Amino acid sequence: MAPSTLTATGRASQVKLMIFDVDGVFTDGGLLFTADGDTMKSFNSLDGHGVKMLHSVGIKTAIITGRESGIVAARARELGLTYLYQGVHDKTLAYADLLKQAKVTSEQCGYMGDDWPDLAVMLKVGFAAAPANAHPEVSARAHWVSEARGGHGAVRGVCDVLLRAQQHYDTLLQRACGD
Repeated sequence: MAPSTLTATGRASQVKLMIFDVDGVFTDGGLLFTADGDTMKSFNSLDGHGVKMLHSVGIKTAIITGRESGIVAARARELGLTYLYQGVHDKTLAYADLLKQAKVTSEQCGYMGDDWPDLAVMLKVGFAAAPANAHPEVSARAHWVSEARGGHGAVRGVCDVLLRAQQHYDTLLQRACGD
């Protein structure tokens, strides 16, 4: 089936590399600043477990984000994200580099973003996803939109979609139940 005629599930079944934005996707988009000007972010543990489950079935993960943050680098290390691009002004350049590094095609990539800086990459990947709180122009161009907001389970939702589409979800669930 040609990529243009695939359903969201069909597209998700081909993903070998899932790419995420951070603010508004892994987080709720809010930025907390200390008196010293440091930024704080809050991450959802369900999202983190979803990423770890992707890794357990061989799906690589990446972050491409416009901001530079030690907090994001620490979270990426903790989750074992395969690739991390921070401080990126043109996400398409990072995406092109990522394709080479990961040795995947655009059709084998997924991307979850929430705002206009994500659109150029979302329009190139085989599977584009958005959290419930994404800008309407982003949601309109996504193949799948989460019922959850960024920072509140949207990443976990897309991970579950990939796991189901690739026939791993039930096996992982049985393993978690001790069956």
